[in-house]
Amino acid sequence: MTTALLNAQGLACTRGNQRLFSDINLQLGAGQWLYLQGENGAGKTSLLRILAGLTLPTEGNVLWQDSPIGKQRSQYHQDLLYIGHHAGLKEDLTLTENLRAQLAIDGIQASAAAIRDALTRMGLGKRQHLPARVLSAGQKRRGLLARALLRPAKLWILDEPFNALDVQAIAQVQNLLKTHLAQGGLLVLTSHQTPDLGQDAAGFILNLSGAR
Repeated sequence: MTTALLNAQGLACTRGNQRLFSDINLQLGAGQWLYLQGENGAGKTSLLRILAGLTLPTEGNVLWQDSPIGKQRSQYHQDLLYIGHHAGLKEDLTLTENLRAQLAIDGIQASAAAIRDALTRMGLGKRQHLPARVLSAGQKRRGLLARALLRPAKLWILDEPFNALDVQAIAQVQNLLKTHLAQGGLLVLTSHQTPDLGQDAAGFILNLSGAR
């Protein structure tokens, strides 16, 4: 039996006078993934932000390795990679500069060669020195995901990782996610398309529509 590392208990979220969801319970262990489904406005992004410790739930708790994440923010931050739905890139900086700045916030000093290799692996080698403002939405998304190649993290929380990607790029990102799971990582994601993460990973689906 897989030991649960991420544990959510009785989560509820209210925005204004609207209850988005309630009584959400989940457990994930090494090599397991959770796919969040639901109509627009069901609270998928809100749940991801709660799990990432960026938003407090109206009710309930999130535990990491049996301890509330609010009591171990520094350690949880080290174990977590969160990539939101919006690009999150500084438009006047190049991809290389953006990635270096993001890694510095995580306390990681990556070499120029390591950053170049990560961007090349994401198909951005020829665009690494271009300002983010001239890149397509898909190229920006791949630039954000390159961070996963350089930042060790046990738990990945990804909001629409396939957004704006073409078929080839989607397959590349799915292989990246499969490798993470095969190495014992955990994954929580939303997507407008059902992810194909192979038969070896243990996946769960949580549909938030009607979870009020």
